[in-house]
Amino acid sequence: MNKFFYMGTGKKALKITKKILKWILYILLIPTTYFLLAFLLTWMTVDREIKTGITDQSIYLNTNGVHLDVIIPQKNLSPQLLAGIQYHETAEYLSFGWGDENFYINTATWDDLTFSNAFSAMFLNSPTLMHVTRYSQVYSNWVEVKVNSTELEKLNAYIANTFKTDKNGQKIILEGKGYSSVDDFYKAKGSYSCFNTCNTWVNSAFKASGLKACVWTPFDYGLLNKYESE
Repeated sequence: MNKFFYMGTGKKALKITKKILKWILYILLIPTTYFLLAFLLTWMTVDREIKTGITDQSIYLNTNGVHLDVIIPQKNLSPQLLAGIQYHETAEYLSFGWGDENFYINTATWDDLTFSNAFSAMFLNSPTLMHVTRYSQVYSNWVEVKVNSTELEKLNAYIANTFKTDKNGQKIILEGKGYSSVDDFYKAKGSYSCFNTCNTWVNSAFKASGLKACVWTPFDYGLLNKYESE
């Protein structure tokens, strides 16, 4: 009787073990598939819509190693985009970055990063912000992108449309929430996730503007690599 009991117990344990291993493989398959798709779609290029013409204007890409911003000279910003944004005449360049509100506000530096903030940003439906930073000069680590007037106009419109506005059509600033005296946060449209990241937003802005871009990318290096080699 004990022999059959132990045989039955052993089979049951083996069955449970197989189920556990199967679920582990399923769990590992999700991030593996995500990174594989990200690599493939990042590598694939959406060509520039207008390959001829005068590209006499410059915009820039900048990254902190993870997060990508697009930078536009103040003189090339449309009145629609500039309206309601705090800036000074000495700030010749404005950078725009889109991201998760909780992550932006509570993770000023990587030392502030927590599992809760990271998980919330990547997997939960959460509000977003536009981060606007003012610069007085071009920095050597910025990547220059030459654009024409049509592309610049479309890029301005895309960024302006990302700002959330109040009932009077005014941009909504978060007073006193900037990291320093040269930046501010504004309420933005959309929800951040692992499929729609800050870098995805910049890449989508480039696609909407007719500029060369990735098919899809959640990472900063995807779009940078398209232009650093030029």
